[in-house]
Amino acid sequence: MSRIALITGATSGIGRATAEAFADLEFRLILCGRRQERLDELQDLLSKKTDVTTLNFDVRNWVEVYESVNTLPEEWQAIDILVNSAGNAYGMSAIQDGDPADWDLMIDGNVQGLLYVSKAVMPGMVERKRGHIVNLSSVAGKETYPNGAVYCASKAAVEAISSGMRLDMTQHGIKVTNIAPGAVETEFSMVRFKGDKDRAAKIYQGFTPLTAEDIADSIVFAVTAPAHVTIADMTILAGAQAGAQTIHRKP
Repeated sequence: MSRIALITGATSGIGRATAEAFADLEFRLILCGRRQERLDELQDLLSKKTDVTTLNFDVRNWVEVYESVNTLPEEWQAIDILVNSAGNAYGMSAIQDGDPADWDLMIDGNVQGLLYVSKAVMPGMVERKRGHIVNLSSVAGKETYPNGAVYCASKAAVEAISSGMRLDMTQHGIKVTNIAPGAVETEFSMVRFKGDKDRAAKIYQGFTPLTAEDIADSIVFAVTAPAHVTIADMTILAGAQAGAQTIHRKP
Protein backbone atom coordinates (compact mmCIF):
# COMPACT_ATOMS: atom_id res chain seq x y z
CA MET A 1 0.00 0.00 0.00
CA SER A 2 1.20 3.54 -0.75
CA ARG A 3 2.64 5.51 2.12
CA ILE A 4 0.44 8.10 3.84
CA ALA A 5 1.89 11.60 4.19
CA LEU A 6 0.47 14.42 6.30
CA ILE A 7 1.61 17.89 5.20
CA THR A 8 0.94 21.09 7.14
CA GLY A 9 0.94 24.43 5.36
CA ALA A 10 -0.15 22.54 2.25
CA THR A 11 -2.08 25.41 0.66
CA SER A 12 0.92 27.41 -0.55
CA GLY A 13 4.66 27.55 -1.06
CA ILE A 14 6.82 24.63 -0.02
CA GLY A 15 3.91 22.71 1.48
CA ARG A 16 1.94 22.80 -1.76
CA ALA A 17 4.97 21.94 -3.87
CA THR A 18 5.68 18.97 -1.59
CA ALA A 19 2.09 17.79 -1.91
CA GLU A 20 2.37 17.92 -5.71
CA ALA A 21 5.70 16.04 -5.64
CA PHE A 22 4.31 13.38 -3.31
CA ALA A 23 1.24 12.97 -5.53
CA ASP A 24 3.58 12.14 -8.42
CA LEU A 25 4.93 9.33 -6.22
CA GLU A 26 1.34 8.23 -5.53
CA PHE A 27 1.67 8.80 -1.80
CA ARG A 28 -1.74 9.08 -0.16
CA LEU A 29 -2.08 12.65 1.09
CA ILE A 30 -3.53 14.34 4.16
CA LEU A 31 -3.36 18.04 3.30
CA CYS A 32 -3.66 20.48 6.19
CA GLY A 33 -4.20 24.23 6.25
CA ARG A 34 -6.36 27.10 7.42
CA ARG A 35 -7.85 28.04 4.04
CA GLN A 36 -10.52 25.48 3.17
CA GLU A 37 -11.09 26.85 -0.33
CA ARG A 38 -7.42 26.29 -1.18
CA LEU A 39 -7.50 22.83 0.36
CA ASP A 40 -10.53 21.98 -1.78
CA GLU A 41 -8.83 23.26 -4.94
CA LEU A 42 -5.67 21.28 -4.25
CA GLN A 43 -7.63 18.16 -3.41
CA ASP A 44 -9.49 18.38 -6.72
CA LEU A 45 -6.19 18.78 -8.58
CA LEU A 46 -4.22 16.02 -6.88
CA SER A 47 -7.05 13.49 -6.61
CA LYS A 48 -6.40 12.78 -10.29
CA LYS A 49 -3.13 11.14 -9.20
CA THR A 50 -3.70 9.71 -5.72
CA ASP A 51 -6.04 9.49 -2.73
CA VAL A 52 -6.38 12.84 -0.94
CA THR A 53 -8.15 14.01 2.18
CA THR A 54 -7.94 17.37 3.94
CA LEU A 55 -7.90 18.73 7.48
CA ASN A 56 -8.78 22.34 8.19
CA PHE A 57 -7.08 23.63 11.36
CA ASP A 58 -4.67 26.22 12.71
CA VAL A 59 -1.44 24.57 13.88
CA ARG A 60 -1.26 27.11 16.72
CA ASN A 61 -4.41 25.69 18.32
CA TRP A 62 -3.69 22.44 20.14
CA VAL A 63 -7.36 21.50 20.51
CA GLU A 64 -8.00 21.92 16.77
CA VAL A 65 -4.87 19.94 15.91
CA TYR A 66 -5.64 17.08 18.30
CA GLU A 67 -9.30 16.78 17.34
CA SER A 68 -8.58 16.95 13.61
CA VAL A 69 -5.81 14.35 13.56
CA ASN A 70 -7.59 12.01 15.94
CA THR A 71 -10.84 12.03 13.98
CA LEU A 72 -9.20 10.75 10.80
CA PRO A 73 -10.96 7.65 9.47
CA GLU A 74 -9.17 4.39 10.24
CA GLU A 75 -7.85 4.04 6.70
CA TRP A 76 -5.95 7.34 7.12
CA GLN A 77 -4.55 6.88 10.62
CA ALA A 78 -1.30 5.02 9.85
CA ILE A 79 0.68 8.14 8.92
CA ASP A 80 4.10 7.25 7.52
CA ILE A 81 5.45 10.73 6.77
CA LEU A 82 4.85 14.03 8.54
CA VAL A 83 6.04 17.22 6.84
CA ASN A 84 5.91 20.18 9.21
CA SER A 85 5.84 22.95 6.60
CA ALA A 86 3.46 25.42 8.25
CA GLY A 87 5.06 28.58 9.62
CA ASN A 88 5.84 32.16 8.71
CA ALA A 89 7.75 35.35 9.39
CA TYR A 90 5.99 38.55 10.44
CA GLY A 91 7.70 41.93 10.32
CA MET A 92 11.36 42.81 10.03
CA SER A 93 12.56 45.38 12.51
CA ALA A 94 15.14 45.83 15.22
CA ILE A 95 14.12 43.85 18.28
CA GLN A 96 13.49 46.98 20.37
CA ASP A 97 10.95 48.11 17.76
CA GLY A 98 9.30 44.73 17.32
CA ASP A 99 5.59 44.10 17.66
CA PRO A 100 4.80 41.51 20.36
CA ALA A 101 1.83 40.37 18.25
CA ASP A 102 4.26 39.47 15.46
CA TRP A 103 6.47 37.63 17.95
CA ASP A 104 3.50 35.59 19.12
CA LEU A 105 2.56 34.65 15.56
CA MET A 106 6.08 33.46 14.76
CA ILE A 107 6.72 31.56 17.98
CA ASP A 108 3.24 30.04 18.11
CA GLY A 109 3.28 28.98 14.45
CA ASN A 110 6.90 28.03 13.88
CA VAL A 111 7.56 26.36 17.24
CA GLN A 112 4.38 25.44 19.08
CA GLY A 113 2.55 24.55 15.88
CA LEU A 114 5.29 22.13 14.86
CA LEU A 115 5.24 20.58 18.32
CA TYR A 116 1.45 20.28 18.42
CA VAL A 117 1.16 18.48 15.08
CA SER A 118 4.12 16.24 15.87
CA LYS A 119 2.60 15.37 19.25
CA ALA A 120 -0.62 14.31 17.55
CA VAL A 121 1.18 12.10 15.01
CA MET A 122 4.22 10.67 16.84
CA PRO A 123 2.48 8.19 19.19
CA GLY A 124 1.11 6.25 16.21
CA MET A 125 4.53 6.17 14.59
CA VAL A 126 6.10 4.90 17.82
CA GLU A 127 3.43 2.20 18.14
CA ARG A 128 4.01 1.05 14.54
CA LYS A 129 7.83 1.34 14.89
CA ARG A 130 8.19 3.28 11.66
CA GLY A 131 7.81 6.78 10.27
CA HIS A 132 9.61 9.84 8.98
CA ILE A 133 9.27 13.42 10.25
CA VAL A 134 10.48 16.31 8.10
CA ASN A 135 10.78 19.70 9.79
CA LEU A 136 11.14 22.90 7.76
CA SER A 137 13.70 25.10 9.43
CA SER A 138 15.63 27.87 7.64
CA VAL A 139 19.15 29.12 7.08
CA ALA A 140 17.93 31.77 9.57
CA GLY A 141 17.95 29.03 12.21
CA LYS A 142 21.67 28.57 11.66
CA GLU A 143 22.72 32.21 11.21
CA THR A 144 21.06 35.12 13.02
CA TYR A 145 20.77 38.36 11.08
CA PRO A 146 19.88 41.97 11.97
CA ASN A 147 16.18 42.83 12.26
CA GLY A 148 15.22 39.18 12.42
CA ALA A 149 16.03 38.10 15.96
CA VAL A 150 12.70 36.50 16.86
CA TYR A 151 12.18 34.79 13.50
CA CYS A 152 15.75 33.48 13.64
CA ALA A 153 15.15 32.32 17.22
CA SER A 154 12.00 30.45 16.20
CA LYS A 155 13.86 28.63 13.44
CA ALA A 156 16.83 27.92 15.73
CA ALA A 157 14.25 26.26 17.98
CA VAL A 158 13.17 24.07 15.05
CA GLU A 159 16.80 23.05 14.60
CA ALA A 160 17.03 22.05 18.27
CA ILE A 161 13.68 20.25 18.20
CA SER A 162 14.73 18.29 15.12
CA SER A 163 17.94 17.18 16.84
CA GLY A 164 16.07 16.25 19.99
CA MET A 165 13.41 14.36 18.06
CA ARG A 166 16.10 12.34 16.32
CA LEU A 167 17.69 11.44 19.65
CA ASP A 168 14.36 10.30 21.07
CA MET A 169 12.78 8.71 17.98
CA THR A 170 15.57 6.79 16.25
CA GLN A 171 15.26 3.92 18.74
CA HIS A 172 11.65 3.51 17.55
CA GLY A 173 12.59 3.22 13.87
CA ILE A 174 11.55 6.80 13.06
CA LYS A 175 13.70 9.06 10.90
CA VAL A 176 13.87 12.82 11.46
CA THR A 177 15.06 15.22 8.75
CA ASN A 178 15.68 18.94 9.19
CA ILE A 179 15.46 21.00 5.98
CA ALA A 180 16.93 24.53 6.10
CA PRO A 181 16.10 26.50 2.95
CA GLY A 182 17.78 29.75 1.99
CA ALA A 183 16.10 32.39 -0.19
CA VAL A 184 12.96 30.81 -1.65
CA GLU A 185 10.53 32.91 -3.68
CA THR A 186 7.05 32.12 -2.33
CA GLU A 187 4.35 34.11 -0.51
CA PHE A 188 6.79 34.27 2.42
CA SER A 189 8.01 37.84 1.83
CA MET A 190 4.51 39.15 1.12
CA VAL A 191 3.42 37.85 4.52
CA ARG A 192 6.55 39.12 6.24
CA PHE A 193 6.09 42.63 4.83
CA LYS A 194 2.33 42.52 5.37
CA GLY A 195 1.29 42.94 1.76
CA ASP A 196 3.92 45.51 0.73
CA LYS A 197 4.55 44.21 -2.81
CA ASP A 198 7.43 46.58 -3.60
CA ARG A 199 9.36 45.70 -0.46
CA ALA A 200 8.70 41.99 -0.91
CA ALA A 201 9.85 42.05 -4.56
CA LYS A 202 13.19 43.66 -3.66
CA ILE A 203 14.17 40.58 -1.65
CA TYR A 204 14.54 38.57 -4.87
CA GLN A 205 16.02 41.19 -7.19
CA GLY A 206 19.40 40.70 -8.86
CA PHE A 207 19.67 36.91 -8.48
CA THR A 208 17.76 33.73 -9.14
CA PRO A 209 16.14 32.54 -5.89
CA LEU A 210 15.18 29.01 -5.03
CA THR A 211 11.68 27.81 -5.85
CA ALA A 212 9.30 25.87 -3.67
CA GLU A 213 9.77 22.97 -6.08
CA ASP A 214 13.52 22.95 -5.36
CA ILE A 215 12.83 22.38 -1.68
CA ALA A 216 10.15 19.78 -2.45
CA ASP A 217 12.74 17.88 -4.51
CA SER A 218 15.02 17.81 -1.46
CA ILE A 219 12.22 16.53 0.74
CA VAL A 220 11.47 13.77 -1.77
CA PHE A 221 15.16 12.84 -1.76
CA ALA A 222 15.11 12.52 2.03
CA VAL A 223 11.92 10.48 2.34
CA THR A 224 12.81 8.09 -0.50
CA ALA A 225 16.31 7.31 0.79
CA PRO A 226 16.94 3.61 1.58
CA ALA A 227 15.84 2.35 4.98
CA HIS A 228 19.43 2.28 6.26
CA VAL A 229 20.01 5.97 5.31
CA THR A 230 18.84 9.01 7.29
CA ILE A 231 19.23 12.46 5.77
CA ALA A 232 19.54 14.24 9.10
CA ASP A 233 20.09 17.86 8.11
CA MET A 234 20.07 19.60 4.75
CA THR A 235 20.78 23.28 4.02
CA ILE A 236 19.77 24.45 0.54
CA LEU A 237 20.95 27.85 -0.71
CA ALA A 238 20.34 29.72 -3.95
CA GLY A 239 23.31 29.61 -6.32
CA ALA A 240 24.15 33.26 -5.60
CA GLN A 241 23.70 32.88 -1.84
CA ALA A 242 26.53 32.23 0.61
CA GLY A 243 24.72 32.90 3.90
CA ALA A 244 21.44 34.01 5.36
CA GLN A 245 21.84 37.56 4.05
CA THR A 246 24.96 37.19 1.91
CA ILE A 247 23.64 37.20 -1.65
CA HIS A 248 25.65 38.27 -4.69
CA ARG A 249 23.23 40.30 -6.75
CA LYS A 250 23.69 41.49 -10.31
CA PRO A 251 23.38 45.27 -10.77
